[in-house]
Amino acid sequence: VAGSSGQKHEKQVPGEPYTVGYSARGLLIDGMPRVLTAGSMHYPRSAPGMWDSLMKKAKAGGLNTIDTYVFWNMHEPTKGHYDFATDRANLPLFLETAQRNGLFVVLRIGPYVCAEWNFGGFPQWLRHEQDIVFRTNSEPFMREMKRFVGKVLDVAKPYMPERGGAVVALQIENEYGDHQWEFGKDGDRYAEWCGETAHSFNASVPWVMCHQYSRVPYVIPTQNNFYCDQYLDKYHRDHPDFPDMWTEMWPAWFQRWGEPAPHRPIEDVAYAVAKWFAHGGTYVAYYMYQGGTNFGRTSGPFIQTSYDYEGFLDEYGLENWPKYLHMADLHKHLLEHSD
Repeated sequence: VAGSSGQKHEKQVPGEPYTVGYSARGLLIDGMPRVLTAGSMHYPRSAPGMWDSLMKKAKAGGLNTIDTYVFWNMHEPTKGHYDFATDRANLPLFLETAQRNGLFVVLRIGPYVCAEWNFGGFPQWLRHEQDIVFRTNSEPFMREMKRFVGKVLDVAKPYMPERGGAVVALQIENEYGDHQWEFGKDGDRYAEWCGETAHSFNASVPWVMCHQYSRVPYVIPTQNNFYCDQYLDKYHRDHPDFPDMWTEMWPAWFQRWGEPAPHRPIEDVAYAVAKWFAHGGTYVAYYMYQGGTNFGRTSGPFIQTSYDYEGFLDEYGLENWPKYLHMADLHKHLLEHSD
């Protein structure tokens, strides 16, 4: 767009309004496919004063996207009483910080998130709802889930693309395909309900479901694993119009009390990512890029206070060499040749 001076104006995205769609070649930003390199950072696992520094280091390391879960039990510890403003619960500040740093965000609402987090993210009051059965075709559960997802979308509204915000994709549920079979036909109905419910919110960005093996309407099925290129031939046959999205690339693992610290060589991480993109991948998210800390009683059973995950930035936000530098170099070459 030419300004009054005749100089070409380069659109700032995020920052100015834009559109998000998808094709087999990736998420479309203003109609153009983009290779997205994402890193998971969970806002409740670091102090708000760290967020800007973490995102600047992530961007310098070759990321253009931040990925985070949304934690129901942090935001609604008492039914009907929400907190999206206090300290580490300040999701709007986290989204603002990403936008200010020129980073996109994939917001994984769930609201079941697993994440080695207390009760998988569910608030304790939820289990006392009459006749409730979690994560299946249970009216009390689906009612409360839909209400919370709607609340998160209200909070995220100022940060959507039509307002120049950072959010480019949303996730509903989490790795449900690993458990759907346990519920039989009710599991199948619930999975379909997830897709239909996500679509009913009329969000301006695509929805994804990770580890979702049955067909669900209105969502992009995505992959989670240490390696994922082996899934792509079948994925391309089954979903010829969908982008290849790797929502959790595991650079190591979490640690339980009494276990040795997990380790994954950076050469293996880089090889797995390079193979993914060589086979047609368009999006990768490192789970975790910066793991952070399980403050208070937020960790799941037997999970250590540190959620370091041997990520690219350590628990305290310091660069983890050589992982950080090695992947920064790979990202540089990948994005330079993404056309």
